[in-house]
Amino acid sequence: MSSVGVVVTAYDQGRTVEDAVLSVLAQSHPVDEVVVVDDGSTAPESLEVLAGLPRLGGTAPVVRVLHQPNGGVSAARNTGIAASGTEVVAVLDGDDLWEPTFVEKTLALLADDSTVAASSWLSMFGVAQGVVEPTGGTVEAFLPRNAAPASALFRRAHWGEAGGYDESMRQGFEDWDFFLRLLRRDGSRVAVVPEPLLRYRTHPASANVRSMEDRLARYAQVVANHRETFTAHLESALLGLERTSITRLAAWEEIVADDPALDVGRVSFGDGGMAAAVRIASVRSQT
Repeated sequence: MSSVGVVVTAYDQGRTVEDAVLSVLAQSHPVDEVVVVDDGSTAPESLEVLAGLPRLGGTAPVVRVLHQPNGGVSAARNTGIAASGTEVVAVLDGDDLWEPTFVEKTLALLADDSTVAASSWLSMFGVAQGVVEPTGGTVEAFLPRNAAPASALFRRAHWGEAGGYDESMRQGFEDWDFFLRLLRRDGSRVAVVPEPLLRYRTHPASANVRSMEDRLARYAQVVANHRETFTAHLESALLGLERTSITRLAAWEEIVADDPALDVGRVSFGDGGMAAAVRIASVRSQT
């Protein structure tokens, strides 16, 4: 059976990183080591919590805390994985949590040689609540959008072959970029457990919220990093983007059509907007 290590990244997250580590230690499939990488925390409470983390572990698993100057989550993950001595590694952000069977069920998916990483559906808590159901899949699924959460389990050797996480991507999408690196292996896929085993903390200042303001620039960097992959699968990439657009438009159309008080707003041309406006008007005229 493969040895499993977990890398937890932290930056001034106070008590939440302790909760994250406790969720790792509570796994139904015991892990062999936990490496917490402090990415340059300065807040006194955070430093106090980090200093106490090794006491949460024991002889197995050992909880180690590594400190480094602030370099971003990619650098922190790379530091932790490089320091890990296990065959399989999982990453977890210091403000998120795992349900007790996360490692057990993702590790089972990794037994398939074609699976280069495994994660799960997620449940949001904090500012926003709800279950999100990423699909995972082959490289085609990851061209129009990211199809798996950042918290994932993979073979350490594959991380090395992929060149690790891109440390220049400090504004987001580094996990998407990393999955595409892993998926360069022929016939590979990222598997997702269809259960919300990851608890994803949401708050207004989170990086994923801020990154929406410059999403196009971040996506452009992903495309530039994987230009050969996008070129080789151009049809899948374009059709995938259109499929995503259609799905969003259909969801918006259903909401607006059912509530006459909602204004359709400015109708766009060439992207299905006009057709949606006509369908909405038709539905409203029949009620």
